[in-house]
Amino acid sequence: MRKIDKILGLGFLVTLLALSCRKVDLPISINQIPSELAISSLSGIKLETPFVTSQVSMNVKSEVAQIVTIKIFDISNRVVSKSTSDVKAGDTVLKVYTNALPSSAYRIGLYDDKGNQLGITDFNKI
Repeated sequence: MRKIDKILGLGFLVTLLALSCRKVDLPISINQIPSELAISSLSGIKLETPFVTSQVSMNVKSEVAQIVTIKIFDISNRVVSKSTSDVKAGDTVLKVYTNALPSSAYRIGLYDDKGNQLGITDFNKI
């Protein structure tokens, strides 16, 4: 193996390690449901805005109280953030923090404890 290949491989591993150790902020629950976050269907998710800087409010609507998984996917459809949250039956507004994400397009999905998708939407980190 050439020396340059070893250096490039080591650089790739260091970069991969640095990216995998970054801090991803978890969502926190808030109580009031703003009208711009209202969901008319029985379940799903809705973001306050599709253009996000450091945080965004998200309404999670569920038919039953349960623990849900929130996954954020990058444009390659890789999971870059994953967290769980307790939601009540009806509307639950969560804050999703995106400080650790680089500027790009993302998809955020909501899943029940069996892995069934309850909702999905896109946003742009600016």
